[in-house]
Amino acid sequence: MSRIVITGASGHYGRLTTDKLIAKGRATDLILITRTPDKLADRTAQGCTVRYGDFDKADTLAEAVKGAETMLLISGTRVGARVVQHKAAIDAAAANGVKHIVYTSFVNVEEANPAIVTIDHRETEALIKASGMAWTMLRDAHYADAMILNAGPGFIASGIWQTSTAGGREAMVWREDCVDCAVAVLTTPGHENKAYPITGPNSETFSEVVAMMNAILGSSIRLVETDDDGMYAMFDAMGIPREPVDDQSVGGIPWNSDDMVSFERAIREGHLDVCTDDVARLTGRKARSVRDLIEAHAEMLRSHVPG
Repeated sequence: MSRIVITGASGHYGRLTTDKLIAKGRATDLILITRTPDKLADRTAQGCTVRYGDFDKADTLAEAVKGAETMLLISGTRVGARVVQHKAAIDAAAANGVKHIVYTSFVNVEEANPAIVTIDHRETEALIKASGMAWTMLRDAHYADAMILNAGPGFIASGIWQTSTAGGREAMVWREDCVDCAVAVLTTPGHENKAYPITGPNSETFSEVVAMMNAILGSSIRLVETDDDGMYAMFDAMGIPREPVDDQSVGGIPWNSDDMVSFERAIREGHLDVCTDDVARLTGRKARSVRDLIEAHAEMLRSHVPG
């Protein structure tokens, strides 16, 4: 079987993907790249090859990718500054025998989309297509995990979910469903030069999500509509930086407000109202819903209900 190299293998997405590939008996086919090999000592014991590689040090990547035919390029976390990093990985792959890049992109990378995350993804997709390698774009929608499990406890505790989405819709998706789609693409044929919008099964407003949370959890969250300036003021008060800062998180979440405010605008203007059945097409089972996620983590979420 061909070898698969995974960038950012010590991150959340990379770890989950590796777990699932190992479960399929592919441990010895995996080359795992990370800036912190010590974090993947367990993977060596499981039979994987672990190599040092740093997006910011292009000369480390050539040796790291050698021997692989397929690369899972997991997008970096530095929103607004990832194109140079991704280019280093793409160039290393193209020069060292990789034949196919599978890239974790975003649900709508059209130029009209104001979400700043789309700039990095759009330019990275163009670099991959120009590289001469086969490609597959996994265009993941907004992670439901981010809104429900990461931000949700704060909404529940405060009783307020502030937004500037003005009733815009999106089909939030489970991160694990995105990972399952990646695993399917990496282990089955026929995905070359295809793009898959990976979404949840329902396009919903934040108002509908709040109503779901309150009904299931017994919480009293109130959706408060504001504008972009109001969102910036809220994030500023929380101590969240406007631009991304490496390895910085606030309340356990590695966010920056330029990213999130532009994201809310994208929802408001309809750019994220995309809903497909690609999870089912790739995995053979229906995508799980936001309601499913709330119900699956109800005990944890309910613990944040005041009183």
